[in-house]
Amino acid sequence: MSFAEGLTDYIHQLLLNLGLTTSIVVSEILASIIIFLIALFVGWIVYNIIERYFTKWTKKTKTKLDDEILSNIKLPIYLFVIIIGIYYALEPISFLDPYDGFLTPLFMVFEVLVATFAITRVVNVLITWYAEKQRKKSKQMSEHILFIMKKIIHAIIYLFAFLFILYAFNIDLSGALVGLGIGGIAIAFALQNVLSDVFSAFTIYFDKPFEIGDYVVLGDDSGTIKKIGIKSTRIQTLQGEELIVSNHELVSTRIRNFKKMRKRRVVFTFGVIYNTPLRKLKMIPDIITKIITDIELADIERIHFKEYGDFSLKFETIYYIRSKDYAKFMDVQQEINFKVKEIFEKENIEMAFPTQTIYLEKDN
Repeated sequence: MSFAEGLTDYIHQLLLNLGLTTSIVVSEILASIIIFLIALFVGWIVYNIIERYFTKWTKKTKTKLDDEILSNIKLPIYLFVIIIGIYYALEPISFLDPYDGFLTPLFMVFEVLVATFAITRVVNVLITWYAEKQRKKSKQMSEHILFIMKKIIHAIIYLFAFLFILYAFNIDLSGALVGLGIGGIAIAFALQNVLSDVFSAFTIYFDKPFEIGDYVVLGDDSGTIKKIGIKSTRIQTLQGEELIVSNHELVSTRIRNFKKMRKRRVVFTFGVIYNTPLRKLKMIPDIITKIITDIELADIERIHFKEYGDFSLKFETIYYIRSKDYAKFMDVQQEINFKVKEIFEKENIEMAFPTQTIYLEKDN
């Protein structure tokens, strides 16, 4: 004998002892009300335990994650207790027995829906917490990525909940799974390009070949990453226009990311005229070395008299700039050019420019 049956018999016998002639249905309804009140009392106890103990405990921890999770699962817990209370409260009522084959799966559906609701809320909290954690590390996450991540995870949770509901009503899952598989394949073919860009967006996010604010070179185009979306990425070019590139194209091509650069290697050449005396040619490496050494951000690697050119004596200089900023690189190169021009004019070293000398032989 179950608790509900025993309680119904006890109430019926108690009413008879009190001289009250009642039907068994009245006893069943009274037992149902008592069981529901017990369930409410249990719910009240659960509420107080959560509010007085768990809430205070989570406030003492350093992280806010547990506070958010508890705040989001309190309502589903209360709903779950109420559903369980209603289910067991209806058990003593005998005239509901013909519907028991329907009510039990129905309450199971309610329980699955409440559990699904709780899980999706926890997923939202975890994704938001992870995004905040990344933001503190100066790794801004795209709102579109967050939105799609939530929707994909929610869809998976809802799918499992749907299959469990079918199982609760004793529905053959093999046909449903086959239908879902065929439907999924059809959708995948129809949205092939879109899904390719979506999964590429996740590849960009997790692999991090570039981030918002990075300066990149993509083939013949270059610019600063402004926005990473689900289907495309937007790049602000040096010319000012916005370049929109599909995510699939970005993950399928070679990208030069200048943010990863710690220092910039610079190679520049210049030439002096052939009439420059050897003494002054030997002075040039020391002059260039001193100019570059005196610049704070620059480190010289080497300078050499490289070759005899078509119209000049060519020197090759290699140095490093301890900055990835293109504007600083141009500032340093400009300063070097000014100082080279200044010292060469002072030392009467003449820079070469394209010339042709034609020798005419006079006939006798």
